[in-house]
Amino acid sequence: MPKLAEQRRQYYAEVSNTYPRITEVRTLRTYKNPNYQNLRVNKKKVKRNNILHKIISTVFFTLIACFVLPLGFQRVTMSFLHGSMYPEVKVDMHKLRFPTTDYLSNDLIYNQRFLTGAEEKHPKMLKITETYRMGDLENSLKYLMAQYPSIKPSVYVWQYDTEKFADIDASEIYSAASIIKIPVLIELFRSIEKKQLSLDDKMTLTDYYRAEGSGSLQFKAENSKWSIDDLARLMITESDNSATNMLMAKLGSMTDVNSAIRHWGLSKTYVQTWLPDLTGNNHTTARDMATMLYNIDNNEKFLDISSREKIFDYMGHVHNDRLIAAGLGPGALFMHKTGDIGKMLGDAGIVFAPNGTKYIVVILANRPHNSILGKEFIVKASEIIYNYMVR
Repeated sequence: MPKLAEQRRQYYAEVSNTYPRITEVRTLRTYKNPNYQNLRVNKKKVKRNNILHKIISTVFFTLIACFVLPLGFQRVTMSFLHGSMYPEVKVDMHKLRFPTTDYLSNDLIYNQRFLTGAEEKHPKMLKITETYRMGDLENSLKYLMAQYPSIKPSVYVWQYDTEKFADIDASEIYSAASIIKIPVLIELFRSIEKKQLSLDDKMTLTDYYRAEGSGSLQFKAENSKWSIDDLARLMITESDNSATNMLMAKLGSMTDVNSAIRHWGLSKTYVQTWLPDLTGNNHTTARDMATMLYNIDNNEKFLDISSREKIFDYMGHVHNDRLIAAGLGPGALFMHKTGDIGKMLGDAGIVFAPNGTKYIVVILANRPHNSILGKEFIVKASEIIYNYMVR
């Protein structure tokens, strides 16, 4: 053995002299070299760590895919699209969908556009003063609702003499349909009072303004002239969509109407679509509409007497008398505006009963597309409200 070891050393000495670089490499790779040993250990550690990271990452993302994503889709995504799955938890889903709802209006300052919110500190409109809830009336309406499970109503009633009120989801946002023409009418007369236009001004009907749906103006001659008074009357009495678009354009577009609504102090009513709004993108609430009606009738600082008389003249001759009006007793007067699209049917106005009772009533009813049950519910709800108020 010693002799064999001596021969091996001589061999390596000869090779080292002949091939010095090969010997260096072999020496580096020898298992007795501490640097080589460390290198192998580090490689093994890195390999183990990579495998461990892959296992942890796979388990982590599998858990997310199995538990977190379905939960988020059900509770967040579906709630975002279709409303909260927990009705007892009140969430303003519209603000989640449209976070700029309160800032739809633009102000023009030094030729620059600025987004402004609702002027809650100094609103132009007065809030309705409420005393006590009419609990018996609300219970009667809820009993009726139970008989129409496919109808999802929003109801607000307010009595002038006692200031009592009934509220069933009156602050929930609903599609406005043609009821959105009430704020357009209000802003029209506020602009007239500011001398920005007059009822005698003329507008020309062109194909640009012509709109399908309700109203006879769409069938009139191209380039025919119409006064603001004519257009306002058609907008309310016939619910004319072409006349509404012409008046909104005259006022400065949807943006200016939204700006006005914000200055009145209302944050949940706005216009997003030229009429007809068949998909229900223009929104309001029963409470917002009741507030507008209250200020038309009861706020002399908001509209002068001549404007109010003209507005009530239009609203007292609405052709559609098949909703709230159909549930009123003989001799009752009703100044109102209706709205009708596939998914929502509504009516909003002021009732003058023969015995002197006067009240505001707004009913908005979401329904299956064009379901006749929406009309049935509103008529029966109107009967219940009228009988309660005049008893």
